[in-house]
Amino acid sequence: MTTGLPSISIVVPTFNSGRVLRWCLESVAAQDYPRELIEIVVADAGSTDDTMAIAKEFTDKIFPNPLKTGEAGKAVGYKHSRNEIVAFVDSDNILPGTDWIRRMVEPYNDPEIAGTEPIEYTYRPRDGAITRYCALMGMNDPLCLFLGNYDRMNLITGTWTGIPVRQEDTGRYIKIEIIDERSFPTIGANGFTARRDVLKKCDINDYLFDIDILYELYTKGIKRFAKVKVGIIHIFSGTIKTFARKTKRRVRDYLYYSKLGVRKYPWKSLDMKGLAKFVLYSVLVFPLFIQAAIGYSRKRDAAWFLHPLFCVVTLWIYGWAKLAGLLKVKEMDRKNWSQ
Repeated sequence: MTTGLPSISIVVPTFNSGRVLRWCLESVAAQDYPRELIEIVVADAGSTDDTMAIAKEFTDKIFPNPLKTGEAGKAVGYKHSRNEIVAFVDSDNILPGTDWIRRMVEPYNDPEIAGTEPIEYTYRPRDGAITRYCALMGMNDPLCLFLGNYDRMNLITGTWTGIPVRQEDTGRYIKIEIIDERSFPTIGANGFTARRDVLKKCDINDYLFDIDILYELYTKGIKRFAKVKVGIIHIFSGTIKTFARKTKRRVRDYLYYSKLGVRKYPWKSLDMKGLAKFVLYSVLVFPLFIQAAIGYSRKRDAAWFLHPLFCVVTLWIYGWAKLAGLLKVKEMDRKNWSQ
């Protein structure tokens, strides 16, 4: 990193993202950071809505993503980016303050820090119920609550992860060290930033899978990151149907790309006790209402009571995915996909 502020590339994968993209890019443009040090790189998967028109208002660095997935888009954007720090910002992310970039690059003054990530999802009362629920939970997959491998502040547990990591609170951020190759927080998405010279150590081909990058860095002895005490807004979804669709896509993609041999993180070492607890709670349902009540006592929002429904829906989808895993798994069709 050069003296002074580092240059930063904001990598944004898009695919029919017109509903949310302007909010995302306006929040980048509003940053109190030297404009000459920011580049916005958009990797588009063939949008048919107004995504391209919006993107062109903010950048001329727009590249095709023929493989269409968000992970492929991150790989495309990374390969076309040029700056010292690379930030992976999804099209449905909004930077919540004009000092967001400054706060996110501050930990790089410590040469041991390889990457940074916001510690929470920013909660906004005016957002839809599902977005509020995910912000309060600090995750969009409730199974992660039981496995402990979430990476944003969760109001039920009062922690940003349930995975044991070494932590040093420096005041404006928490310096963390990954200590177990079998167990990682799901760091790497929705505002994750990393040094370019660190990412160059990874084998990034057609896809850039978030936690796989973290795992690959760990195997190379790179274990220290920063959880910055800022948030990021994640406009998750508007309906239960969309929630189910995104969950199904995530599970199907994992099975498909695992069979292709392009996934690296050993997910087979999951916490089986946590998984069994998730299944039991989802079958009984009542314990899920207790969890929701705990959350509600800490932040009064009716969105908490989506928790039992989303756990049951998630269990159903994972159950079908397990069955599908015994059969031939095809890549999920994204022809009519939109944010």
